[in-house]
Amino acid sequence: MEFLKIVKRRSFRNEALYIGLNIVLAFAFLIVIRSTSSILPALGLLLLSKWRVLAVRPRYWFANIQGDLVSLIISISFVIFLYNSNTANSGDFGSLVLQIILTLAYAAWLILLRPQSKRKYIVAQAALALFAGISTIYSISYGWIASVVVLLVWLVGYSVARHVINTYDDEAHPVILSLAWGFILAEIGWIVYHWTMAYRLPIINNFLLPQFTIIAMCFGFLTYKVYKSYSQGEKIKLADIILPLIFTVSIIAVLIFAFNSININAI
Repeated sequence: MEFLKIVKRRSFRNEALYIGLNIVLAFAFLIVIRSTSSILPALGLLLLSKWRVLAVRPRYWFANIQGDLVSLIISISFVIFLYNSNTANSGDFGSLVLQIILTLAYAAWLILLRPQSKRKYIVAQAALALFAGISTIYSISYGWIASVVVLLVWLVGYSVARHVINTYDDEAHPVILSLAWGFILAEIGWIVYHWTMAYRLPIINNFLLPQFTIIAMCFGFLTYKVYKSYSQGEKIKLADIILPLIFTVSIIAVLIFAFNSININAI
């Protein structure tokens, strides 16, 4: 009974409108930050852009906010990156080029990656949120108290873990596992807080990459491989995790013993 099937397709007009609005939104952040030299109007615009999260009955707000946490982390990180690059070299042409690149990257996130629902794209979304979230926290929090930093790291860890675990329909305890991963990441974040290192990138001079970002990405990669192996047969196979384990241990060892000389607190 083919006539009972409803097939929803985006028309060319709707697709073009969707792409255009997201590009306008991305560049609106750039224009607002460069014209006001303040982060508050940009954050206000970001909150307005999230109106659909709360455009439901209040009892669904918490679930919607949780479901949008990964996107919110990336969006807030983008705004902070834009603001930091603007204040570091205000009026500098190189700063403008960097901001345009960031804006194009954010537009690509909105248009290409964020709408995807396959597991491999979900994992990529979580990885990007982990990278952006940790980088943002440790690039602006060197004057903050430890409890706030640890709480934010926990929130990032919980959000990305929940984002990935929810793609496994047979998982019975997604909240507990997400809380556990957030707690582990927060513990590491508390240790790193007392010895925060960062690396100056060769091309982007006004951006420092926190060492903990690389460590968190490595641990996240290893944890995902372990969880993926376990989910396929309720047993962790050594063959599935040995290479990720060697990779993670090697990268962290190199960072600690060979690249441990730049302190972000001193910059």
